[in-house]
Amino acid sequence: MREPSPVTGVDFRFVQSNGIRMRVAVAGDQGPLILLAHGWPESWYSWRHQIPFLAAEGYRVVAPDMRGYGGTDAPPEVADYDIEQLTADMVGLVDAFGEKQAIIMGHDWGAVVAWHCLLLHPERFSAMVAMSVPYGGKPQQSPVEFWQQRYGDNFFYMLYHQEPGVAEAEYDADPRGLLSRLYVSPDTPREPPQITDPKRAAGGWIPRMGAPKALPDWLTEEDLDYIVGQFEQAGFRGGVNYYRNFHRNWEITPQLDGAQIDAPVLFLAGEQDNVLGGAKRDQLTSSLRRTATNLRDVILYPDTGHWVQQERPDAVNAALRQFLNSLSE
Repeated sequence: MREPSPVTGVDFRFVQSNGIRMRVAVAGDQGPLILLAHGWPESWYSWRHQIPFLAAEGYRVVAPDMRGYGGTDAPPEVADYDIEQLTADMVGLVDAFGEKQAIIMGHDWGAVVAWHCLLLHPERFSAMVAMSVPYGGKPQQSPVEFWQQRYGDNFFYMLYHQEPGVAEAEYDADPRGLLSRLYVSPDTPREPPQITDPKRAAGGWIPRMGAPKALPDWLTEEDLDYIVGQFEQAGFRGGVNYYRNFHRNWEITPQLDGAQIDAPVLFLAGEQDNVLGGAKRDQLTSSLRRTATNLRDVILYPDTGHWVQQERPDAVNAALRQFLNSLSE
């Protein structure tokens, strides 16, 4: 019996793409195709406010559980999660829905995938929206080597995710503990962390983050229960394997040195998103334009953290409508 969708107007389908079976949340049966690529640790459900909205705007909307997540297959090898495979999954979805091109929108790791879809398969994607994770071009140094030099023996979650089998064992043992600590707003009150020693040897990640004293106003208990349930089902290994490909992705894409994106691009983020490292709109605009020659806008939302399309759904949806309408002008 097929699992019912918890969002009114959204249905599930299973499609074959790039050699794997993907579960996709769909809405709208006509109009231009939009793909919504989620990040870590998320699922299609991160787009629960955007899928019905975009369908009502006249688009055919497809939000997959990305490779390794939710109801989508989780191949066994680390290299199965490199950027070539992740972007090929998205191309396969465009094919599966009978289209030559799609608009792609991505958040967090989904933004990384979206940027690379436009770089590696520009003929298949007509426009993109990136949320939370900017792209200023291929770095001169491997990201993993940079983090190793910067953090040394100190804990940094992206380096923690490089350790074979370690991070997913911690997260699988306490998915609610991890997710409830990550799905917070910048002003969410927290309990003191259990581990304050910065050294990696002092322990894993969950006890370094104080438990929230209450959920943020944009996340209900039912939302959290659903998100936790997705990871109780699928586990965390697939998602963590994305991080284990940072060095490989850098190695296998020499052609991206100096590559540019000519399609229309919109960038959205919360002003207090830690991923931005405090970068302001002007800085981000300058950096993004090195790659995105048709950058339409950079919008930063005040008092907003990493989960921008969930924290500010109405504002994000309004920005998406304006961007999409501009594509036909």
